[in-house]
Amino acid sequence: MARPTKKKRKKKAKLTAATADRHILYGLSVQNVEAEIDFVDATYEELRGRKAVTVREDFCGTASSACEWVKRREGNRAVAVDLCEETLAWGREHNLSKLTDEQRDSITLLKRNVLDPGPEGMGVDVVLAMNFSYWIFVKRTEIVEYFKTVRASLPEDGMFILDHYGGSDALTECEEDREMDDFTYVWDQHSYNPINGEMTCYIHFKFNDGTKMKRAFEYHWRHYTLPEIQDCLRDAGFGKVTVYWEGEDDEGEGNGEFFPCETGDADMAFITYIVAEP
Repeated sequence: MARPTKKKRKKKAKLTAATADRHILYGLSVQNVEAEIDFVDATYEELRGRKAVTVREDFCGTASSACEWVKRREGNRAVAVDLCEETLAWGREHNLSKLTDEQRDSITLLKRNVLDPGPEGMGVDVVLAMNFSYWIFVKRTEIVEYFKTVRASLPEDGMFILDHYGGSDALTECEEDREMDDFTYVWDQHSYNPINGEMTCYIHFKFNDGTKMKRAFEYHWRHYTLPEIQDCLRDAGFGKVTVYWEGEDDEGEGNGEFFPCETGDADMAFITYIVAEP
């Protein structure tokens, strides 16, 4: 009898700028949809006394949050809205394909402007605008109009949840590197105009072989402060706007737990959630 041999373990392919997929890198370094949906799920139940069922993900990109939502519970449904067909197609191939048939059938992908989400996007429990995507509306009149559209699409027990980043670091031109397992994520606040608040930001990726994926993602935004966003939401008709501030661990770093707060610390950099209710 031949002596059994151990199977050789396949070597993990090294990431390079030529072989890496920018959307996968984004998901690894930027998004934490599990924690995001944890917050959405817990906050809605706490404020409404029931579980949310339907979510609309505006500026959805690859629809990662929508996919995470339908995986949470049987019966959950999601609508995902974005204008970029290439990104939506990537989401269909790489994210929706991993769902069960029932979960996949619970997601509606819409190539539409968030200013006109259509009948499929009306009447949901929660509308999400994450990763600061709503800053694309650089004029105050535009962002208020978007917020009005969201308000009009919500039932009276609905909820609009956004994230926001601020602090003095957000108003500078700088680069920040963060080491990941097989690559380095680079957040590049390339330009900032303090007169009108408009900024251009890029995401780059660097790899261990020395290659770089420059400007993998590009953003032309206006940085809105927390008071500005709250005022815009109220001007759009939301009756209650609450900021959820992040708690700290023993070392003074963010612990990922967010709670309603009226007084925050003047940190150089912070991330918050905003919950707007009709």
